[in-house]
Amino acid sequence: MGIIIWLVVGGVIGWLASLVMRTDAQQGVLLNIVVGVVGAFIGGLIFSGGSINNAPLTVYSFLVSLVGAIILLAIVNLIRRGSVR
Repeated sequence: MGIIIWLVVGGVIGWLASLVMRTDAQQGVLLNIVVGVVGAFIGGLIFSGGSINNAPLTVYSFLVSLVGAIILLAIVNLIRRGSVR
């Protein structure tokens, strides 16, 4: 059951990050899920000092995941286009 929650929340986070970074038209559902899950991993590494714990879904963890997903999309945009956008 936990993996389904990861996928749903990852999809929502990836979709919100793509709206913020204006890349929503370029991404589908699968890429939104990937961006959300990888962004949560990146945000967890940055904001927890390099340790990853199995914290429950809270507003803080949601915001950390969203910031991580935005950072991921900014890096991808920088590599692809040469600008963060």
